This record gives sequence, structure tokens and C-alpha cells, in this order.
Amino acid sequence: MGVRVGRRSTGGTTGGRGRGAVAALVGVAAAVAVLSGCSGWGYEEDICSKGEYPVLAVNNTGSACVADGEEPPEGMVRYPEGKVPQKVGDKWDEYWQTRTLDENGKVVELP
Repeated sequence: MGVRVGRRSTGGTTGGRGRGAVAALVGVAAAVAVLSGCSGWGYEEDICSKGEYPVLAVNNTGSACVADGEEPPEGMVRYPEGKVPQKVGDKWDEYWQTRTLDENGKVVELP
């Protein structure tokens, strides 16, 4: 349900000259990204689209996105304040991969 940001092609070509240099630069850039811990060439995927907020399944795995101004559907709750994932793979997205909330709002480890 997040916004996917894809790589855009410029549509240009090197006209046959400089392809080796371009390939070498791409290879170096990829190596730097891998070695520096960057992934996705700097693009980050939002958890929800603009105008939505994420909700968490109670006593279960899973999450969803709800339109701003609407209440979470039955069996889903808002994330605790300050622990809301914003980007795929961010600190709170990773945290909630192994936890959920029980019916009393207590954080519990998933089996």
C-alpha cells in the first residue's frame, strides 16, 4: 500500500562512444552503494500513500493503511505515538516485524 518510487530512464544514449566509461561508473556507483550500506539507490518507499496512516493488527501479524480522518477497521489499531513506521525498513517498521499490540494496548512479541 506504500508509494513505490521507480528508477527513471533518461532515454539518452552515448551514441556508441563512452559506453565502457559509463559501465565502469555504474559499477563503481553500485559498489559504493553496497559498501556504504545504501540500498535502492537512495529511494525510500513510504509505508502508506499520502493522505493515509498505518494501522497494526491486534494480536496478529499484519498492518494496513487507512485514509486520514477515518478510524481503523475492527481488529486494527493505531500504532503507539512515537513508534509509527514511516518508511519501509525504517527503525519502527523493523521493530513491528516481531511485535504487535494485544487488546489492552500492551506490546507483545510475536511467536
